[in-house]
Amino acid sequence: MNLERSDSALAGGAGMALPHAVSVGEKVAFLSRPETYPHRVDGVTVRETHMSFLFLAGPRVYKLKKPVQFPYLDFSTLARREAACRAEITLNRRLAGDVYIDAIPLTAAGQGLALAGSGTVVDWLVVMRRLDERCMLDHAIAAEEVDERALDRLVTLLARFYRRAARVHMTGEAHLADWRRSLVENRRGLLDPRAQTPAGLVRFIDGVQARFLDRFGALLAARAVGGHIVDAHGDLRPEHIWLGKEPRIIDCLEFNARLRANDAFDEIAFLTLECERLGGGWVGRYLRRRLTRALPNPPPDALFTFYRCHRATLRARLAVAHLFERTIRTPEKWPGQARAYLRLALADATRLGVLLKG
Repeated sequence: MNLERSDSALAGGAGMALPHAVSVGEKVAFLSRPETYPHRVDGVTVRETHMSFLFLAGPRVYKLKKPVQFPYLDFSTLARREAACRAEITLNRRLAGDVYIDAIPLTAAGQGLALAGSGTVVDWLVVMRRLDERCMLDHAIAAEEVDERALDRLVTLLARFYRRAARVHMTGEAHLADWRRSLVENRRGLLDPRAQTPAGLVRFIDGVQARFLDRFGALLAARAVGGHIVDAHGDLRPEHIWLGKEPRIIDCLEFNARLRANDAFDEIAFLTLECERLGGGWVGRYLRRRLTRALPNPPPDALFTFYRCHRATLRARLAVAHLFERTIRTPEKWPGQARAYLRLALADATRLGVLLKG
């Protein structure tokens, strides 16, 4: 990520010409200072993700989206980032209403940058209530402190969410076409020489998934025709689940409605996969059992296994995609992460392979 990239000098459209374009680096430096904030802040912790910078400032978290563009998202302009911030607030209030507070402008004038000041708008920030990270599901799994009562409360929240979620209408043919396209994208990404993944393993997993689609595609088409595809969360992982007295789920995938359009049990399969990857396999199994009882029309076990296998393959592909970028953050991380996901995909592909032989 090039921190010198900036918006134009008239970025906000407020009519005030700035002495120079404001770079991402200047924005990050400003937001990293405790005195920037209107409330008491003893220190600011800065975290960088693929798409954003997070500033943990006292009781609040401020998110600054990077001016990046990928095939699946576009934050390259100020207007697009504003729209994404507002969408993030709206969509995440479905599962964490009191966490997502507001979208506010970052402004610039002669005296410098300010939060919601009177100068030119140079960027937008999502403002959130800061949650105790010790209560996040990934932390609880690592500490072996997951409580079944907390999981039951999570099941209640998720079941209510999926029952009420807007249905995404599509034909069975269109749904199957999306699945075939996803398999092609995973195969191409993982077989790219830069990916450093074992080609034989990738081809085996991909072959099993392709055969499953050929033989059991009607199962997937029926999920679409039956109204089981919903405007879901899109990124249901343990690090996004807060197990307080009233659970909250944050960081939904706000930037691409198509990627949020999922079978509820596809997302649940993803969550079980991530729990297993973190060493909490029993947590995923518990959630699956309870949600299978709580939600109507659960899919057959074979389809649930296919969902898991595909999610693991997709996560492996997303991991190695970092290696294709011009500037690679933590390059040592991604090959190992991809291999870990491929091991999980292999286990599920092996189970599917047995089914396909039957």
